[in-house]
Amino acid sequence: MKRFLIHTMGCKSNQFEGTLICENLLKNGYIQVQKFEDADFYILNSCSVTHKSDNEALYLLRNSKHKNSNIINVLTGCFAQVEKENLLEYDFIDFVVGNNEKLSMANVLDSNVKICVSDIMDRKEFTYVPITDTLKTRASLKIQDGCNNRCSYCIIPFARGNSRSADSKFIIEQINNLVDKGYKEIVFTGIHIGLWGNEFGLTLLDLLKKVEEETQVVRYRLGSLYPNEISDEMLQFLSQSDKFCPHFHLSLQSACDKTLRSMNRHYTVDDFLCLIDKINSIFKLPFIGSDIIVGFAGETDEDFEVTRSNLEKSGLTQIHTFPYSIRKGTAGALSEYQIDDSVKETRANIIKAISAEKYSRFINKNIGTKARVLVEKHPDKASGYLKGVTDNYLTVVLNSKDYHLLNSIVYAKMSGHINGKISASIME
Repeated sequence: MKRFLIHTMGCKSNQFEGTLICENLLKNGYIQVQKFEDADFYILNSCSVTHKSDNEALYLLRNSKHKNSNIINVLTGCFAQVEKENLLEYDFIDFVVGNNEKLSMANVLDSNVKICVSDIMDRKEFTYVPITDTLKTRASLKIQDGCNNRCSYCIIPFARGNSRSADSKFIIEQINNLVDKGYKEIVFTGIHIGLWGNEFGLTLLDLLKKVEEETQVVRYRLGSLYPNEISDEMLQFLSQSDKFCPHFHLSLQSACDKTLRSMNRHYTVDDFLCLIDKINSIFKLPFIGSDIIVGFAGETDEDFEVTRSNLEKSGLTQIHTFPYSIRKGTAGALSEYQIDDSVKETRANIIKAISAEKYSRFINKNIGTKARVLVEKHPDKASGYLKGVTDNYLTVVLNSKDYHLLNSIVYAKMSGHINGKISASIME
C-alpha cells in the first residue's frame, strides 16, 4: 500500500495539474492521505514565479522530513523543471520530476528514477490528459500550455516551454463530460491562453464560439489575457453571450510605458486604460483584475509615480501586486539597476492600498443589484449558510440553509457587506 500527501502551489494551471497528479496516483493504486505522519510520499507541485515561492517550496519539503523522517519527498512543478539536477543536493529532496513527467507520476515513482525531467523546450504538442475530478464546484480546464513571449522578468517560459494548444475537439469533449458530471461553470486556464490556437491558424474567439455552439455549459470564465489579445470583435461576442461571466483578468505588469518597454511587453498604458474603459462601458459591473510588478530593474521613483497615478485613475476592480524578484536566466537579472527590497515593499503596499479602495468601491456598487449565483457544493464554514460566486466574481453568503440548492444556479439580491464579506438574499 502506497500512501501520498500532495500540496500544490501557484497558478490555476498548476492547481489543475495537481488534480491530474492525484487522479493518476489514485488510478494506479495509491491512497491519498491528509497527514505527513500517514504518508509514504509527499508530493510538492511547486511554483517558481519568484524567489519567495522557491524558498517556500524548500521550507515545505524540509518541514515534511521533520514531521516524518521516513517520508519520500517528491518535488515537481516549475521549480523542479528550472533547477533540475541542482535540487538533489538537498538531503530532504528524494525525487525531482518535470512538468510533463508529473502527469504520469505513478510511472515515475514506480521506476525509482530520482531525476525525471526532460527538456521542456523540446515539447511541440499539448499533453492530453482527461480530468474526472468532481470535488470542486467550478471546474478548471487547461486549454493551453507554455509561452512564446520572453518578458525580461519572467522565468516561466523556461519552466513551461513554448505555447502548445489543446485541440478544440478535446476541449469540447472535456466540457461535455464535465457538464454530464453536474458542473455548471468551467474556468479556462493555461499559461498564456490568449495564444490558444495559433498553431492551428485559429484564435481564442474561434474556440469560444464552438463552446457556445457545441456544449451545454451554463457559464464559463476566462483566465488571464494580455490587453492586446482582447479585440473589439471578442468584446462584442462576449457581451451578447448569456454564458460568459463578465470577469476579466488583464496581465498588465506595469502602468508606465518606460517600464513596459524594459519588461518587453508589447502594449502601452493608453492601450489598456482604453480597454478597461471599453469593458466597463459594454458590460454591467464587470470584475476587472490585473497583475502589477513593482520595483522592476530600473524603475525610478518617477516611473513608479506614473504607475501609481495611472492605476488610481483606471477602472480596475482589484490589483494583485508583488515586488519584482530577480530570476536567473532572464534579461532583467542582468540589469545593474536593481531596486532595494525595502523600496519594493513600500511601493507594493501603496498599490495594495489602491486595490483595497477600488475593491471596496466595487462591492458598494453591487449592493442592491440582482446577481446570478452558483451555489458552491460546501456551505460557509462559519455560519452554515449557503455561499456562492456571482457571474462577476464576488463571493456571497446567502440567507439560506437549504442544502438542496448546493451546486445550483440561483438569483439573489446583494444586500450588504461587512469586512468584504457580502450577504445576499435569494430571490423567489
